[in-house]
Amino acid sequence: MDTFEFIRSVPTQLFVGGRFVPAENNATFPVADPATGKSLTDVADASPADALRALDEAVAVSSKWASTPARERGEILRAVFEKITERAEDVALLMTLEMGKALAESRAEVKYGAEFFRWFSEEAVRIGGRYTPAPAGNGRILVTKAPVGPCLAITPWNFPLAMGTRKIGPALAAGCTIIVKPASETPLTMLLLAQLMAEAGLPDGVLSVLPTSKSGEVTGPLIDDPRLRKLTFTGSTGVGKMLVEKSAKRLLRTSMELGGNAPFVVFDDADVDKAVEGAVLAKLRNGGEACTAANRFHVANAVREEFTTKLTEKMAAFTMGPGTDPETKLGPLINQNQLDTVAELVADAVDAGAKVRLGGEAPGGEGYFYPATVLADVPASARILKDEVFGPVAAITGFDTEAEGIAAANDTEFGLAAYIFTRDLDRALRVSDALESGMIGVNRGVISDAAAPFGGVKESGFGREGGTEGIEEYLNTKYIALEN
Repeated sequence: MDTFEFIRSVPTQLFVGGRFVPAENNATFPVADPATGKSLTDVADASPADALRALDEAVAVSSKWASTPARERGEILRAVFEKITERAEDVALLMTLEMGKALAESRAEVKYGAEFFRWFSEEAVRIGGRYTPAPAGNGRILVTKAPVGPCLAITPWNFPLAMGTRKIGPALAAGCTIIVKPASETPLTMLLLAQLMAEAGLPDGVLSVLPTSKSGEVTGPLIDDPRLRKLTFTGSTGVGKMLVEKSAKRLLRTSMELGGNAPFVVFDDADVDKAVEGAVLAKLRNGGEACTAANRFHVANAVREEFTTKLTEKMAAFTMGPGTDPETKLGPLINQNQLDTVAELVADAVDAGAKVRLGGEAPGGEGYFYPATVLADVPASARILKDEVFGPVAAITGFDTEAEGIAAANDTEFGLAAYIFTRDLDRALRVSDALESGMIGVNRGVISDAAAPFGGVKESGFGREGGTEGIEEYLNTKYIALEN
C-alpha cells in the first residue's frame, strides 16, 4: 500500500480499557512529517478527564494483573515481542514517517525496542526475595517483592518505540499497570504498539496510551492522584526537575532518564581508525538526536588532526534526505525548533573561533534538514561544549595529558554516557573509574543493550532501565518478621 493508505490503517485514537476511543469532545491534533513539515494525520488529543479515565481502568485491574502468575505475564510479553518482530517493517516505516530517521535506523530501533519485551519476559519469573535466620536467633527474616502499582510513563520523541518498551516491559513483568503519555511529535508508533499488545493477549486496562498536545494539563492530575504509585520519565533535565518537584508533594516513586552531554575521549595510544568508526556510531546514530550521542570530542593533540581528517571523510558520506529514501543515511531533525537550536550552537562555536571542516549550514527548503557537520579547534568558551546539541554535529577539541582529558570529560553537570578509546587496559579501567558517568563505552560507539542497566548520574537523572536492575524500579521491597 502507499504511504497515505498505510497511515490511514494506523490507530489514531486513545487506547483506554483495551479499546481505541475518541478523546473528550473528539479533540484532535496534527502529527507532521519532519521531512516535509506537512501533516501526516490527526490524532486524538487527550484531556485531563481522559487521563483519569485511564487511571480508573489501571486501578480496576491492578490487583488482578499483580496476582497473574509471573509465567503468564512473561508469556504475554514474549508474544508482544513476536508481534513486533512480525510487523517490524510496518513499525519501522511508521517511525520514519513521524520522527524522520532513516529506515535503517528505524529498523535497528524496532529490533532494540522489541528486545525489552523478550528480556523482561524472562525477568518476570526471576523476581526473588530471601529467607534467612535473624542474627539474634529469635526469628526469621522474610523479604519479598511486590509491584509498586499503577504507573505513568512519559516518553520522548527521539526513540518512539524503544523509550516506551523499556518502561512498559519491566512494569508489566513486575505486575504493574501502566499509562503511557507519548511525545506529541511521535504518538503513532506507541498507538500501533498498543494495538499489537492487545492482539498478543494483554488484558484490558493494563496498558493505556494517551497522546495529547497538552502534556502538563493531562499528566498533572495523574501525578496528584494518590492512586498513582510511580512516575517514569525520559526527556530533558529541565522538565525532569519540574516533574520531580511536582511528584515530591506525594513522595511519588520516580525514575528519571534525563539529558546528556557525552564526552568522547580519544587518547594518544588509541587505534585512530577504530576511534573514528566508534565516533561515527556515537555521533550519527539517530542523526545525533540521542541522549547518549557523543557531544564533545576530546582528542589527544598527538592524534587530533589525524582523527579530525578521518572523521570528516566518514561523516561526509552521510547523505541527507527523507528517511523513506533507501539512499538516505541522515534524515531530518524533528522540527523547526530543533533545527534552529543546532544552527545557533554551530554559529556560536564558529563565532568563538571553531573551524568548520564539514557542513555547518542548513540547506533550507522543505523539511528540517541539517547536514553532518565537523567543527575543529572548538574553544572552551563555545556553548556547544556545554549544551546538548541533539544533532549531527561533532565538536572537536584537544588535550595533552590523561588528567586533562578526564577533567575536560567531567566538566559538565550531566553524567549519562561517556566514550573512551585507548589500547591500554589499565588506562581504560583507571579512566572509567574517574569518569562521572552512569555508562561508559570502552573502544565502542554504541552501548545501549536491553540486558544492561541504562541511566545516569548528576543531572542526567536517577534510576535504571534494562538489565536485571530495570525491573527493580517497579517493585517495592517488603520485610516480614517471622517468630521462631
